[in-house]
Amino acid sequence: MRGLPDGGHPCHSSRMPQFLIKLKHQLPVMGVTSLITVMFLLHCYGFFQLGLIEKLENFLYDTRLLLTMPEDVDPSIVIVDIDEASLAAVGRWPWGRDKLSALVTQLFDTYGVFVVGFDVIFREADESSGIGILQRLAREDLAEIPEFGERITALQDSLDYDLLFSESLGKGPVILGYTFVAADEHSATIRDGALPPPVVSKAEVQGKFVAAQAYAGYGANIPRIQSAAAGAGHITPALDEDGVVRRVPMLIEYAGDYYESLSLAIARFVLGVDKVTPQFSASGMSGPEYIESLGLGNFAIPVDANVQALVPYRGRGGNYRHVSAVDVIRGEADAELLAGSIVLVGTSAKGLVDLRPTPVNRELPGVEVHANLISGILEQRIMTLPVDARGIEFLQLLLIGALLTLLLPMLSPVAASVFTTAALGAVAGLNYYFWSQQLVISLASSLLLILIIYLLCMAYGFFFERRGKRQLSSLFGQYVPPELVREMSDDPTRYTQVAHNREMTVLFTDIRNFTTISEGLTPEALAAMLNAYLTPMTRIIYDHRGTIDKYIGDAVMAFWGAPVGDPDHARHALETGLAMLERLHSMREEFRQRGWPELHIGVGINSGLMSVGDMGSKFRMAYTVLGDAVNLGSRLEGLTKNYGVEIMVGEATRRLVPDYVYRELDIVKVKGKDQPIPIYEPIAPADQVSEAESRELEMHHAALQRYRAQDWDAAGRLFGELQKLAPGRQLYRIYLDRIEEFRRHPPTRDWDGVYTHTSK
Repeated sequence: MRGLPDGGHPCHSSRMPQFLIKLKHQLPVMGVTSLITVMFLLHCYGFFQLGLIEKLENFLYDTRLLLTMPEDVDPSIVIVDIDEASLAAVGRWPWGRDKLSALVTQLFDTYGVFVVGFDVIFREADESSGIGILQRLAREDLAEIPEFGERITALQDSLDYDLLFSESLGKGPVILGYTFVAADEHSATIRDGALPPPVVSKAEVQGKFVAAQAYAGYGANIPRIQSAAAGAGHITPALDEDGVVRRVPMLIEYAGDYYESLSLAIARFVLGVDKVTPQFSASGMSGPEYIESLGLGNFAIPVDANVQALVPYRGRGGNYRHVSAVDVIRGEADAELLAGSIVLVGTSAKGLVDLRPTPVNRELPGVEVHANLISGILEQRIMTLPVDARGIEFLQLLLIGALLTLLLPMLSPVAASVFTTAALGAVAGLNYYFWSQQLVISLASSLLLILIIYLLCMAYGFFFERRGKRQLSSLFGQYVPPELVREMSDDPTRYTQVAHNREMTVLFTDIRNFTTISEGLTPEALAAMLNAYLTPMTRIIYDHRGTIDKYIGDAVMAFWGAPVGDPDHARHALETGLAMLERLHSMREEFRQRGWPELHIGVGINSGLMSVGDMGSKFRMAYTVLGDAVNLGSRLEGLTKNYGVEIMVGEATRRLVPDYVYRELDIVKVKGKDQPIPIYEPIAPADQVSEAESRELEMHHAALQRYRAQDWDAAGRLFGELQKLAPGRQLYRIYLDRIEEFRRHPPTRDWDGVYTHTSK
């Protein structure tokens, strides 16, 4: 029997060639699937268009929309419909503006509506009364009859329908519509009517990339009508390639400035917001910044890279109450239905050609598109098409193509079928999850790529079982507790050390009189004491999901809300501060037994917009937070000793944790900030505050009111009583001293109660 070569093994030597042979046979199909993946990637970035993908994407978007619509009625919006009945009763469109004046007057005076929006443009003067002809007759043909001219002059105002309509617009807030028009190569650019002021000027977005649709002309309302209205918004439609209205441009560019849509103008009025604030986000690591949302105070409208909002259709139709316009004019409409409502005046009459093809209804009145957008803005139901949606789709296709190209050819038919089904389900399920979070992620290209690769591999007929495992690593182990590191490892792509802005809460602590304490201890004892103090404090921060920023000698800086998002960042920081004080109190006996001094600390907490990420120099970087809100947190910690309290929070933190009871300490200007800020001492959750504490707080707040009203006698009496109730509280002594000073040197009459601190 012939022996094996040295080191040989019968199984090993026979399996390796079989694997290599199978791999060699799979290379052609791997090459084809790789090529198809590249084609999908090129389509994703617009090098060419695959019509099938676009059609399938629209179909899947419409399907998701139809399956998840609320299908209810929004009672806050009412459509006054210029319907067939109104046209039959009043006459063909356009109506004389005396009729529209009566309509507006009835809406405000009789029905008490909140605001009226017109999905109508008034581009030309109304001469339907014949006043122009009568005036010409009075000047020319009948000039010899002075009585005729006098009568025409007396009737002039009542026959000037534009004047009547303009006067009616003053009875309440009315938002008019207008449209933008593209340049026509066969005629001059149209610029009719009075264009309202832009909502975002070119100066506000200087240096930013705004890809809003640009137009060269417009058709707006005549000046006398526009000047009488509360505002105006464009009603320029945006049609997808299949002619369906799925989105509306929130801003349109004209002459470098940006003009709002009718729905945005009405929503802005309802919210009482004067300004639209574009929020920018980078489209990639080095890509330009696009507008990702439009801020309306505390509200935000997600938009795509072209500043268009997806219409959040409420249902297939009939989701907004319709009232016939003729019933309003005659005073026969349902008063309870209209009272206090947002009214949109539009038409459902087929002859007026304002029926739009939409995903939910092939003939939906255009006015209902505006209604759906207004409702979606006010209810914060606008779906978000991320600025980097193309990048997300690209990454998704790349991962799917690479994974399936490498994996499917090596699997058995059964295993490949199971894996493909799971991949389809996972992509669809993940996409639906994002959809439920109001994020629209492309779905068609991923599903189609999975199916094509699967069918190619099945047709080629070579499969072999193979499995791979991925290891996840964390970038943040040195900053956050192990529990959060494990949580982050579930989806590491969500976390980055690149600096960015987000709302967070920061906490500062510092040991009082640390210099004096350190002078009384040996270096060894000082180090041991600091370790004994910092270890439990750090554990408390970790237990409350906090991130340690740094230790600065005896001081600790921590923050909440990054790298792991934390919607309760303010609450967790506040609970941490109170827990640290409680733990410090329990440590004092242990410190006393070891011959160490009794420690007292100050805790400052503040919330707000902060920049978080790796910052520093090329020699050393640190994951940290910066910003005015961070600086204020540090100032608050320093102010604790001025007011004789252990913990102090800013107004933003107090607002974010409203179920705690707070003692308002003062309104101050701190060093480095011009704006006065209220400062507070958190006491405890409302259900844990004793009656005695509640009475003391009521008296304290009453004393503050009298103090800020410069009623020194009443304030002094109340603070004196408080001093007797709590003789150890330094705060009352501070106010009594201030009152004595103000009695000697009274402040000015316009004094606002603000106290300025000139030191940190």
